[in-house]
Parts: sequence; C-alpha cells; structure tokens
Amino acid sequence: MKTKFTTLLLSSALLLVSFTIQGGIDEVIGALKSGNASELSKFIDDNVEITLPDKSDNYSKAQAGLVLKDFFSNSGVKSFDVKHKGDGPSGQFCVGTLVTKSGNYRTNIFMKVKGSKQVMKEIRFQSVE
Repeated sequence: MKTKFTTLLLSSALLLVSFTIQGGIDEVIGALKSGNASELSKFIDDNVEITLPDKSDNYSKAQAGLVLKDFFSNSGVKSFDVKHKGDGPSGQFCVGTLVTKSGNYRTNIFMKVKGSKQVMKEIRFQSVE
C-alpha cells in the first residue's frame, strides 16, 4: 500500500511539473537588469513589437535581438527597477525603469502564453525626463 501511494504521489508531481509554464517575466527582468540582449532574445516570440524613443516597429525574432543589442550597447544599461508586475488575461506583464548611462526609460513588457512557455509580444522603452 505504501509503495502504491508513493508511486501515485511521484506520478502526480511529475505530471504537474510537466504542465508548468516554462520561462516567464522573472527571467526577462533578470536579462533587463544585466542588459543582456542575448538572454532577453530567448523569450521573444516569432514577431515582437519594439518601441524605442526614436522608432517603433514590428520585428522578427532575429531582427529584434539585433535591435535590442544595439539599444543596450548604445545606452549602457546599469540596472532595471521593477515598479509593477502581474498576470493579465492573456499573460504576464511588467512595468519598470531601465536605468542607463544615457538616461532612464519607462519600460513596459507584455508576455503571452504560447505552448508551454511565456513569450514576449511587446516591449516599450519611453524616455523619462
């Protein structure tokens, strides 16, 4: 009886872990804090909307990685301060301030569930004066 209970418990735990959504807003926040565009790119959907202070467009995953890398290297990321994060009807979101050598940017990140993981659908950087 004890063996059956243990097997049932382990099977249930394994099943629950397999349905857990992989990736999420916390990993994206970690990539922003360090200014790591490569790490951030892992969470980009096939297409993502990126809004920068001087332009806004929809980019493929490969293009978005290059745009973010260029923005981070030109700005000199120092840190990212989370103001608010949570779950919306279609995924997770975060609002914070990206602190850089060239100024601060109010940053909005919108994620959605795709398959078994969270992917970034939109990221906005607005200059804070």
